[in-house]
Amino acid sequence: MRLLKRIFAPRKPKAIELTPDLATEIRRSFESASADEQHFPSTIDPRIYHVKLVLSHIGPLGSGRVLDAGCGKGRYARIVKQHNPSATVAAMDLAVSMLGYADRDLARTAGSLLDLPYADSSFDAVYATESLEHAVDIGRAVAELCRVLKPGGRLVIIDKNAEHWGRLETPAWEKWFHRDELLSLLRRHCQSAEARPVSYWEDVEPDGLFLAWLAVK
Repeated sequence: MRLLKRIFAPRKPKAIELTPDLATEIRRSFESASADEQHFPSTIDPRIYHVKLVLSHIGPLGSGRVLDAGCGKGRYARIVKQHNPSATVAAMDLAVSMLGYADRDLARTAGSLLDLPYADSSFDAVYATESLEHAVDIGRAVAELCRVLKPGGRLVIIDKNAEHWGRLETPAWEKWFHRDELLSLLRRHCQSAEARPVSYWEDVEPDGLFLAWLAVK
């Protein structure tokens, strides 16, 4: 029985070091992937719970500033802007070709999660949806997300649950997260943090694949 458990247990992600060559590989991968609308869509249904959760946690922004960190083609940022027309919505992504799809009323910037091109305490809210998993140096990326957030600002991270590693095909560098792993990192920089399983739809019970981490600096 123990042998069978070892054979059929989900594989664990290998520890990866972010070398200059790997950083270049990741950037090139996403530059190329921008042409793949099926797997990297430029729009998202606003009824999806992930979208609703981002909007509800960051709250009304008024004329404030919010960062979509790893925005891809700006599909979340577009909806956040629609709900907060007076706010500055900064859409940042590693791939310039991804940013080419983002709406022109967004503050589009190319950059890395490991070295965000913004000053300390620049934003009232920050969110990262399925982007932290590509950062490789996760502790540094979380520190950066918190650095650019104002005291009292709100942070949302939605990403995949490490307990379900192996359900999807992933690039070699991708990392999924245990609930308490990210909570520990967030609590180094934030006054409060919590995590919960989430589904794509409010009326569908979460299957464990996605977790949302919600923090206040």
